[in-house]
Amino acid sequence: MLSLFWVLLSMGGIILACEAFTNAIEWFGKKLNLSEGAVGSVLAAVGTALPETIIPIIAIAGAWFAKDAGGTHAGTDIGIGAIVGAPFMLGTLALFITGAAIVVFTRQGRRDEKVLADTKVMKRDLRFFLMTYPAIILASFIPSHAVKVALGFVLLGLYGYYVYKTLQEPGELGDNIAPLYFYRKGEPKLGVVVAQIIFSLLGIMIGAHFFVHEIGHLAHAFNISPLILSLVVTPIATELPEKFNSVMWVRVKKDTLALGNITGAMVFQSCIPVAVGLWLTPWELGRDSLFSAAIAVIAAAVLYWEVSRKKGITAFSLMLGGLFYAAFLIGVFVFKI
Repeated sequence: MLSLFWVLLSMGGIILACEAFTNAIEWFGKKLNLSEGAVGSVLAAVGTALPETIIPIIAIAGAWFAKDAGGTHAGTDIGIGAIVGAPFMLGTLALFITGAAIVVFTRQGRRDEKVLADTKVMKRDLRFFLMTYPAIILASFIPSHAVKVALGFVLLGLYGYYVYKTLQEPGELGDNIAPLYFYRKGEPKLGVVVAQIIFSLLGIMIGAHFFVHEIGHLAHAFNISPLILSLVVTPIATELPEKFNSVMWVRVKKDTLALGNITGAMVFQSCIPVAVGLWLTPWELGRDSLFSAAIAVIAAAVLYWEVSRKKGITAFSLMLGGLFYAAFLIGVFVFKI
């Protein structure tokens, strides 16, 4: 029961920290005269992805410095699994939750069901993701480590180009931004905005750490298998910040920020952590990792086709991600892929 208490407490802490982060990141974008697409796809996406990205990178770096005789290390497997799993969770479950949240808020009368997202932002993010993420699958079949290292630098360059193109995008944030929590008297100074961003990210990191830790205790108490824990419970827990941020934004009809937060994080996760993995590990994926990567690519391709065909996006289209996530679970637990 104590673990359940800490799970609920840490989840509440994550929600409060995410609320403070979304509030501060909007003010930061306003201060820099950035578009909604840039704020959601770059600033918010990188900010919320960094805490969960640090964990696999540290695990991989520790394994690399250990340099055990076999050339592999438990930290390597943990790190690679987390790196491959993050974009998969974002492209399936996170989008499903966002679509479901839109439906729920519509039923509650808080918003219209029409998704008011900038389709150019979504198409750009998904296009970059479909250019970069298949490298995860391809690299696993490349025997030369030198080629993998070179591919890592290519991914790094592509992400730099993506950030440049996104920040150059014309547009601006609207004026309907709630007062900064750290300064409610009017227009805050940039330093105060940055301080709130830092404090909220620290809150997200601490809350996520306790949440994942206590979820592990609960799983052990209820005899949940390690496979379910590693493939289902832990990934859902580590992606909580992106999910909460997007739900908060769709609640107030800031759909470009909400969806950009997810699709932008997908691009970031498919480039930076993968590059580190290609540099410091053999990068040989198991069947479950290859399967999840393939599903992530298919899910993104279907959504890209849907956005391009309809020139828009619907809550139902986003909720299709749930079907792909269910397909993954069926493949792993029923067909033992």
